Amino acid sequence: MGSGRVGGRGRGRGRACPGRARAVRAAMADDGQGRLRTEGEPAGGAAVAGGEMLLGVGLLALALLAAYRLYLRWGTRSGPGGAARQGEAVALPRMKRRDFSLEQLREFDGARNPRILLAVNGKVFDVTKGSKFYGPEGPYGIFAGRDASRGLATFCLDKDALKDEYDDLSDLNAVQMESVREWEMQFKEKYDYVGRLLKPGEEPSEYTDEEDTKDHTKQE
Repeated sequence: MGSGRVGGRGRGRGRACPGRARAVRAAMADDGQGRLRTEGEPAGGAAVAGGEMLLGVGLLALALLAAYRLYLRWGTRSGPGGAARQGEAVALPRMKRRDFSLEQLREFDGARNPRILLAVNGKVFDVTKGSKFYGPEGPYGIFAGRDASRGLATFCLDKDALKDEYDDLSDLNAVQMESVREWEMQFKEKYDYVGRLLKPGEEPSEYTDEEDTKDHTKQE
């Protein structure tokens, strides 16, 4: 997860994800040699030279656009507000084990609370140390304080991939469910597991200090 990449192996039934479609279109535009194709690109002699010049200008424009987008995304992080949030996150003590309802989980979105939690396959993880990815300005900030299982399984970063009610994931296919389990293992290796995501009507477990310490020791 440290690379900041979100992947998946396909969607099941339902409306296509616009975020994924944009990524697919961008990938299809790459000719496999590190450059973007342009429609109607001429071949041979001066036409090729002219095409390469236009390509160079286009690539420069894309680079400038990418730099501007990075400035907009990360510039606020380096400002007073962003720096303060990062400082608060670093200073946070390790969270004691507890279970969460969806409503309780949403409080930990990195905006209302400097601590950032998300759920994967019924497990809740503290991803505060990955705030550059999951914080309010991060590329995966949509998952903060939410159950990210469906979004990770379907490779979709749009709000339509997240449900406001409890999601039992029963409509996902076998490949997507395997992807969810793989993501769960990756989060467990990198971040602190802090409790379960409760189903409607389910009572939270009571964890002892000994259980909490023992599990944290295993992760270190």
